Amino acid sequence: MSKAHRGKGIRELFARGRGTCPVCGAGGIKLLYEHDAGGQKVKVCKPCKAAIKHGKKSVPVAEAAPAAE
Repeated sequence: MSKAHRGKGIRELFARGRGTCPVCGAGGIKLLYEHDAGGQKVKVCKPCKAAIKHGKKSVPVAEAAPAAE
C-alpha cells in the first residue's frame, strides 16, 4: 500500500507543526496536541501530553500583562 498521505495534515501548518514545547522546553519538536492552560489553548509535544494526563507535569500559565492606565 502507498504511504503518500502520511503526515499530510501537518504540511500546511507553520514550520510543519514544529516549535519549542512550553512544558519541557525541547526545541524542533512537533507540537500537535492542544491543552487548556488558564483559558488559553497551548500546543504541547506528545510526551508532555501524556505526562500532563497522568499528573506528572503541569502547563505553565502565562501571567497576564498589567493593564496600562
